[in-house]
Amino acid sequence: MIDLEKCKEEFIKYTEKFDLEKEGIKRKQLHSLRVMEDSQKIAKALNLSKEEIELASLIGLIHDIGRFEQYSRNNTYLNEMLLDHANLGAKVLLENDYIKKYIDDENYIPIIITAIKNHNKFKIEKGLSEEGLLFSKIIRDADKLDILYEAENIFWNNQKEKENVESSKISIKIEQQFKVEKQVKKLGNERNDTVDGLLILLSYIYDINFKETLEIIEKEGYVNKILNRFDFKDEETKDKMENLREILLKFIRLSLKK
Repeated sequence: MIDLEKCKEEFIKYTEKFDLEKEGIKRKQLHSLRVMEDSQKIAKALNLSKEEIELASLIGLIHDIGRFEQYSRNNTYLNEMLLDHANLGAKVLLENDYIKKYIDDENYIPIIITAIKNHNKFKIEKGLSEEGLLFSKIIRDADKLDILYEAENIFWNNQKEKENVESSKISIKIEQQFKVEKQVKKLGNERNDTVDGLLILLSYIYDINFKETLEIIEKEGYVNKILNRFDFKDEETKDKMENLREILLKFIRLSLKK
């Protein structure tokens, strides 16, 4: 059994070592707590055991624990190629057996570390155990769910950033990748405050693992709520975005019918 309330207390205690006055730090603390809830929601929808639901919830809580050290060092969450926050999180948890503050059963530790290391990668690594693969898929879905929530409620709330998105144009490469219904691979130089950055985020939906997660996305209406935030200035871009909206909504509808 995992005492999730105790785990939350330990997580809050850990994050309070960092400067929560910084927007980036506080946002990740709240993001982690929501991903914990989303992981629990998905695990329940998959009819997993109580023990598995607790494990999924714990992974959701601590999946981004490397973000705090990353931000503390670099004052940014960018440059993942230089400092991968998932790998850093695994290191934080394993160092001095810190992970045992959250869980006593050592049998679960490899599963937790595997899921955390895989949560941010473009693709899940091959050769995982059945359990490692399952919990990697759950945390990836839960993380993406909350990123969509943040895209609706938190990202681009700065007027300048919103205007940047609305005035930018879609690159041909991003548009083509999006149309084939695959997650768009970020090369590292795309700005978040552009329409390309918006499409990269929305393309996460193509990488969702479980029908149960897509049902939440459809129920919350994330695609329309996010896109309706923007009034694209360029008419060609506006037309293209409406076309891409329909492609994504159709993908969700058809996936739910399978």
